[in-house]
Amino acid sequence: MEKQFDLVIYDMDGLIIDTEPYWRMAIVKAFNSVGLQLTDEDGRVTSGYRFDEVVDYWYHHRPWQGKSKQQVHDEVLDEMENAIMEHGTAMPGLVTSLEYFKGKGMKIALASSSAMRLIKATVKKLKIEPYFDLLVSAEHETHGKPHPAVFIRTADTIGAPVQRCLVLEDSFYGLLAAKSAKMKCVIIPEAYHYDELRLSIADWKIKSLEEISTVV
Repeated sequence: MEKQFDLVIYDMDGLIIDTEPYWRMAIVKAFNSVGLQLTDEDGRVTSGYRFDEVVDYWYHHRPWQGKSKQQVHDEVLDEMENAIMEHGTAMPGLVTSLEYFKGKGMKIALASSSAMRLIKATVKKLKIEPYFDLLVSAEHETHGKPHPAVFIRTADTIGAPVQRCLVLEDSFYGLLAAKSAKMKCVIIPEAYHYDELRLSIADWKIKSLEEISTVV
C-alpha cells in the first residue's frame, strides 16, 4: 500500500517533550532579574514564538535596564539546556509514534522554533536521534511561526512536496504555520487549549501521540 505522506515533521516543545515548566522557571528567573514579573497568562501570549521574539515582545511592552536583550536570551537558553539534560522526559507515545512512521517508510524531521542547541540537547536526552532524518531550527529564519518558513525549508531540504508533508503540532501558531505551508496537520494541544474553536482548522485533533495511528 502506498504511504500516505513522504515526510512527517514533528514540533518539539510541548509535543515530544514537556518543556513548559522549564521555560516558565527559566523565563521567570531571567525576567525577574530585570524587574519583570510575568504570569502564566503572560506566558500564553507568546506561546509558539521563537524565544528571541519573546524577548523582543516583552522588551517592547515593558522595557528594562541593566541587561541587554541578548544577555537575558542567553541566560534563559543556558537554564533550558541544563533543565532538559537533567530532567527531560519524553511525552507519552513519542517512541511508538516514531516507530509507526518509520514502519510506513516515511522520512521524519524535527522543525522547532527553539534554538538548535536545545533541539540537539532534547534528542540526545530522549535517545531519539536515530529516528530523525533532519533537525531544523527556526532561529535563523527571517520570521518564526506562524510564518511557514521553517516547515517549507524542512520540506525543501528533504525534497518532499509540501502536499506530501504531515506536521505534528501542539500550538495554534504552529498549526497556522503548517496550514500556511499547505501541509496537513495533526494538532495535539495541551488540555487547557483543547476545546478552542480556532484549532478546528487542523486536519485532525487528538489528545496524545499515543493516538496517532487512529488518524493517520
